[in-house]
Amino acid sequence: MSHAGAVHALFEEHAQRLQRVMQRLSGEPELARDLIQEAFVRLYRRGSLPDRPEAWLISVALNLFRNERAGRSRRKRILAAVPEERFVSAPPPAPGAEGLEHDERARVRRALEQLPERDQQLLVLSAEGYRYRELATALRLHEASVGVFLARARASFKAMYEGSTDGS
Repeated sequence: MSHAGAVHALFEEHAQRLQRVMQRLSGEPELARDLIQEAFVRLYRRGSLPDRPEAWLISVALNLFRNERAGRSRRKRILAAVPEERFVSAPPPAPGAEGLEHDERARVRRALEQLPERDQQLLVLSAEGYRYRELATALRLHEASVGVFLARARASFKAMYEGSTDGS
C-alpha cells in the first residue's frame, strides 16, 4: 500500500475518535476538526509512518492544541489592554434558555479545565477507550505509571466536579 493509501486508511479508521478527543479537550468542534486535519497532513508530509501512528497522531494533535491555546492566551492579554467598549458582543441569552444538558456539559467542562493539562488529556483519551500503552506513548509517560496517573486524575476530577454543585 502506498504512503498516501496508508494515511487515508488511518484517517478512515481513527479521525472520528481523535476528533472527539480534541473536541472534548477544546470544547470547539471546528477547532477539533482543524487540529485533526493538520495532524493527518503532517503525517502525510512526514513521508513514512511512525511505529505507532495513532499515538503519533495524538501527540501531534495535542501539541497543536497546546500551541493554539498558548496563542489564544497571548491574544487575550493583548485584547485586555484595549478598552471593552470598542468591542460589540451579542446580548446574553435569556434566563432559562440553556437546557439542563448544556448546564451539565458546562459543569463537566469547568471541572475538567481546573485540572492540569496532563490529567485532562488522560481522562479524555481514556474515556475514548485508548489503552494504557497508547496513553503512555502519546503523553510520553511510562506505561506502568499510567494507572496511577489516571486514578489521581479521576479523583481530582471528581473533587472538582462535586465542588461545582455548590454554585461555584
